[in-house]
Amino acid sequence: MGSPSCLRASSPLLVGLGFLVAIIALLSQLYLRRPLPPRLWSVEELALHNGTDEKLPILLGIVGSVFDVTKGRSHYGPGGGYHHFSGRDASRAFISGNFSGNGLTDSLHGLSSTEVNSVVDWRKFYRERYRYVGKLVGRYYDTEGNPTKYLKGIEAKAKRGAQLLEKQKIEEAKIPSCNSKWSQQEGGEVWCDTGYPRLVKRPVDIALTGKISQRCACFKEEELGQPGLEVYKGCDYLSKSCSV
Repeated sequence: MGSPSCLRASSPLLVGLGFLVAIIALLSQLYLRRPLPPRLWSVEELALHNGTDEKLPILLGIVGSVFDVTKGRSHYGPGGGYHHFSGRDASRAFISGNFSGNGLTDSLHGLSSTEVNSVVDWRKFYRERYRYVGKLVGRYYDTEGNPTKYLKGIEAKAKRGAQLLEKQKIEEAKIPSCNSKWSQQEGGEVWCDTGYPRLVKRPVDIALTGKISQRCACFKEEELGQPGLEVYKGCDYLSKSCSV
C-alpha cells in the first residue's frame, strides 16, 4: 500500500483526470446534439433516425424534404402518437390516415389536387416549426439533389388545388352558408337567420375530388325557384330550420 504522501501527490492527478473525462463526455453530448447541416439522405440513412437510438436525432421526411423533429421526442419517439412518421417519408399518410403497411409511403399517386395541396401544406408546417436538414434521394430528389419530374408534377397539382379552393371560397361567399349544430341526444339541425336552408351542389368539387358534394346555403324567398336547390327531407318549403 502506498504511503500517505504518495496518495496526496496523486490526488491532484486523479482530480485532473476526472475533470478531463467529464469535459470529454460533455463535448461528446454537444457534438451529438449539434444542428445537422442540410444534406442529401438515403432511405437507409433516414431509417436509422427513427428515435430508437437516443444518440441520434429523430428525422422524418415529407414530399422529399427532411426535418429534425427531435424537440418533439415525446410525440415522434417510440410510443409517441406520431412515431410512425419517424425515420421515413410517409407523405401519403398525412392525408390518408393509414399508418400501417402500404399506407406509410411517399407516393401521392391517385390523390386529388386538394389532397395533394394538403400534404404540401404539411410540408410548410414542418418548415415553419422544425429544422430543415436536407433532401431524401428517391421519388422527389435525384442523387444530386435536383427536383425530379414527379416532384414538379406534385407541386403543380398542389398549386391547382389551392387555386380551386380559393375559387370555391369566393363563389360560396356570395351565398351564405347555413348555421348548424349537432348533439348525440338531439341530432342535427341547420337554420338560416336570413333566408331559407337549401342543399346545393358544389360543382368545383368535381375538379377538386372527382366527386360532387352538397352544402347547406341560405336563399331568399325570391331565389328559391332556381334549379338545383333541394329542400331537406321532412322540412317545410318555407321553414327557416330543418332537422338533419
